[in-house]
Amino acid sequence: MADVIILNASPRENGNTKILCTECADAIESAGFTTEIISFRGKAFTSCIACGSCKKTGKCAIDDGLNDVIDEIKDAQGLIVAAPVYFGTARGDIMSAIQRISMVSYAGERFLSKMVGGPIAVGRRGGQTATIQELLMFYFINDMIVAGSDYWNIAFGGDTGAVAEDKEGIDTVRKFGSNVAFILKSLNQ
Repeated sequence: MADVIILNASPRENGNTKILCTECADAIESAGFTTEIISFRGKAFTSCIACGSCKKTGKCAIDDGLNDVIDEIKDAQGLIVAAPVYFGTARGDIMSAIQRISMVSYAGERFLSKMVGGPIAVGRRGGQTATIQELLMFYFINDMIVAGSDYWNIAFGGDTGAVAEDKEGIDTVRKFGSNVAFILKSLNQ
């Protein structure tokens, strides 16, 4: 059981999104909290089918592995969603996943409420702020506590590994991770 779950929505094994997830996790762990990065690589999360089953069972009716992710999130105090930018917005399967996570939370114990976190976006040239705005809707509608940083939690990188050259982006994500840990410490006192 990790204190903070980080969803890596990239289909690449060790891409730019993973680099940012690792930087964020390192900052959180240096403050004494545990993290787990859950990769979407090899997974295919589909959209909610509005069946209402989660109201009765507390689980999503779609059997594609997302219920395992939801179980991990339920045990955590924090949730960070990291997404690569595809054509100006967040990759589709992360949106499908967080909408279904929201439905399960809303249908039952509202496990997302008061959870600490925020979004991270990485792209080649643009779309990061639109992606951050899109992902923030998930946090706000679920009564979550969003940590900030010195800038938006965005970075630039096209080719695999190129994000490591974006010093400001890396520093922003590290500070964001430190702020997530700071809020968690404050809440746990």
